[in-house]
Amino acid sequence: MAQHSSLNFLSNSTSTSAPDTIVDNKTGTTMGALILSLVFLLGLPGNVFVIWSILARARKQTVTTLLILNLAIADGSLMALTPFFIIYLILKKWVFKKMMCKILFYLCLANMYASIQLIMLMSLYRLVAVLWPQRISVITSRRTVMRVLAVVWALVMVVSVPAIIYRDVRNEKNTTLCESFYDDDKSYHAALQYMPEIVLGFVIPYTVILVSYICILRRIRQTKFRRRIRSEKLILAIVLTFCLFWLPYHIVNLVQVSWGLCQEGPVKTLLGKIWHNSRAVTSSIAFISSCVNPVLYFFAGKSYIQREGLAFMARLFEGTGLDSATRKSRQNSQNSRDKDKEADTIMLKDKDQDSVTNSNSNVKPVKNGK
Repeated sequence: MAQHSSLNFLSNSTSTSAPDTIVDNKTGTTMGALILSLVFLLGLPGNVFVIWSILARARKQTVTTLLILNLAIADGSLMALTPFFIIYLILKKWVFKKMMCKILFYLCLANMYASIQLIMLMSLYRLVAVLWPQRISVITSRRTVMRVLAVVWALVMVVSVPAIIYRDVRNEKNTTLCESFYDDDKSYHAALQYMPEIVLGFVIPYTVILVSYICILRRIRQTKFRRRIRSEKLILAIVLTFCLFWLPYHIVNLVQVSWGLCQEGPVKTLLGKIWHNSRAVTSSIAFISSCVNPVLYFFAGKSYIQREGLAFMARLFEGTGLDSATRKSRQNSQNSRDKDKEADTIMLKDKDQDSVTNSNSNVKPVKNGK
C-alpha cells in the first residue's frame, strides 16, 4: 500500500517499496522527539512573549508589527501542537482520536503555509517601501493590511484541506498510525498532495523573496541611508533561517513525489527508503524555524533591554520597521515640495513687484495740475 502524509513524522510503507515504517527507525524517532522537546521549551514561551510585547507594549501597530504579530501567532500555534507529536514519536503509535489526527496535521500544514506567506509579505512590503516610498501609504492603510492578512489566512486554510481529506487512523504492523492512506494503484496521489507544498510553500514564495531582496539591496547600495541596512539584516536573517530549516523537509517532499511517480523497481525502493528514514528528522528540524525567530529578535534588540525593560521587543519592532523610514521619505518629499512652493511664491512676489515698478515708471508726471 502506498503511503503519504503532509507534514508527517511517521509514515508507513508500501508492501513492495519500503517494508518498514518510520516507527521502526529508532534513531529517527528519538532524534525527532528530542528536537521537538527543545523546540517546544524554547519556542512556545518565546512566541507568546512576542505576541504580548506587540499587543501590550507597542505604542502603535504598524504594518511591520502586524506582520510580526501574525507570524508569532502562526509559530506559537505550531509550538502548541508539538506535545502531541512528541508523544507520537516516543510511543511509536497514535493514542489520540481519529478527529485529532486530522485536525492536528491540518493545523500544522496551515501554520507552515501561513509562516512562509507572511515572510513573503514582509519582503514585498519592504520592496515597496524602499523603491516607492511615496506610494506606500496608498497600500498600507490599516484596513488594507487587515484585509490582506484575512485573505492570507483564508487561503492557507483552504489549501491545507487535503490534510483532512487523506488523513486517517489505521492499524499497521501491530501499531496504530495517523497517516494518509492510498490504494496500491494510486501512489501518484502522493505527488498530487506534496507538489502544492513544494510549489506554494517553497518555490513561489522564495522566488518572490529572492527577487525582492535583490532589488532592495541594490537600491540600498545606491542610497545614502545606510541605517536601513540594520532592519534589512533582521528580516533577511528570518528569511534565511526559515529557508535553512525547511529546505531539508522540502527535499524529502521532492523525493517522495519522485517515489510516487516512479514505477515499481529498485529506484522506487531506494527512494522509499530515503524518505522513510529522513521524514521524522527533517520534519522535526522544520519546526525549529518557528522557535528561532524570538531568539533572533532578542539578539537584534538587546541594545533596547537596559533602556526599555520588558518593552524592548516592542521598541525593536518599531525601530526596525520601514514605517518610520517611509514617513521620513514622505516628510522629506513634502519638505522639498514646500520649498519649491516657497520658491515659486518668492518668484511670484518678485514678478509682482517688477510689474508694479514698471507700471509706475510708465505713468507720465502731471505738471501744474494739468
